[in-house]
Amino acid sequence: MRALTWQGKRKVSVETVPDPKIEEPTDAVVRITASGLCGSDLHLYEVMGPFLDPGDVLGHEPMGVVEEVGPDVTHLRPGDRVVVPFNISCGRCPMCRSGLQSQCETTQNRDTGFGASLFGYTKLYGQVPGGQAEYLRVPQAHYGPIKVPDDVPDERYLYLSDVLPTAWQAVRYAGVTGGPSASSTGTTGTTGTTTGSAAASSWTPVVDSLVVLGLGPIGDMCTRIARHLGVSTVIGIDPVPERRARAQARGTTVIDPTSLDDSSDLVGAVRDLTAGRGADAVIDAVGMEAHGSAAKAAHTFVGFLPDAVAEKMMRTMGVDRLTALHSAVDLVRRGGTISLSGVYGGAADPMPMLYMFDRQLQLRMGQANVHRWVPEILPLLGDDDPLGVEGFATHHVPLDDAPAAYETFQKKQDGAVKIVFHS
Repeated sequence: MRALTWQGKRKVSVETVPDPKIEEPTDAVVRITASGLCGSDLHLYEVMGPFLDPGDVLGHEPMGVVEEVGPDVTHLRPGDRVVVPFNISCGRCPMCRSGLQSQCETTQNRDTGFGASLFGYTKLYGQVPGGQAEYLRVPQAHYGPIKVPDDVPDERYLYLSDVLPTAWQAVRYAGVTGGPSASSTGTTGTTGTTTGSAAASSWTPVVDSLVVLGLGPIGDMCTRIARHLGVSTVIGIDPVPERRARAQARGTTVIDPTSLDDSSDLVGAVRDLTAGRGADAVIDAVGMEAHGSAAKAAHTFVGFLPDAVAEKMMRTMGVDRLTALHSAVDLVRRGGTISLSGVYGGAADPMPMLYMFDRQLQLRMGQANVHRWVPEILPLLGDDDPLGVEGFATHHVPLDDAPAAYETFQKKQDGAVKIVFHS
């Protein structure tokens, strides 16, 4: 079969590789019809080479048609159309049963100290061949794949693999519950406090204002979900004009950080929009893609080191760009919440813990637990399409054009926000 393979830093190519086959009773083989290009794929393209081998098949946002199933896969049969979540989980272990499928104890990578295995994503997460390919072997297929209707476009359900649950979790982790919760004897405002006799027993944080740092695919979808769930003030911050325009067209207030003199101006701009307090919550949808010349130089330096040295450095030293994370700390109000969906690739620089403690901030993060959120998301994928999943992709390209698409996406050219490959 043909598959997109990693060959080195900023070098990927479509090669002929062995066809996947059933190896375990819980496996399935899926013929891929569509697969997304994710910002996390750029981490492999640009930074994570020490944890990859030439020929590794990339991609973790696939959907397609079941070709074959193992004897323990009873809810699927050949011909079923499925979306494949990016994390591989069993559905049976204590972590899965508690809704933490990204920590699945069956596929957890104890030898590297990391969580559940992921498709197409480095030795740290199992080095499982990914879905930017014509076919995909799906482990734990008795639980993982999500059956979807046959008579709708791929794009309607494709984003269940990653974009939708990752953005949904980021918004939920930011404290957004779908609207204010107030007792009959109290009222709740933008400060997230409840007044009245029930204050001590029924206080519920309310998110009336939310900042999203980065308006790539995940950040863009976060703004859509937040508005759908009733957040009144959604602010998106991104330097790329096309990304700001997409978010603004759907009602998000946008800020161009490059138009401001310094970070204090950005804080001031957000406070002007949030009654002077700062945002109730901030989502960092940037991670190590944040702009910053010093950290870019560090990433470049790591890329020149032997793999064994680079791997140790990335595990133990602060080579990440923390501009977005530090901005989140500055932009959130006292008592607010920071939700991290952006991926950080190495040990981080010291965080301003005294400042964070004084401001009583909450911090939540982690790989998306796809199956935990699917029941909440599925009803939104009907004909009314409130999140705008159809048309969410800016580019649809054949798999053979994947190398050029990676370069376009990495350089933020041609208005590329979301790219989908078709086999």
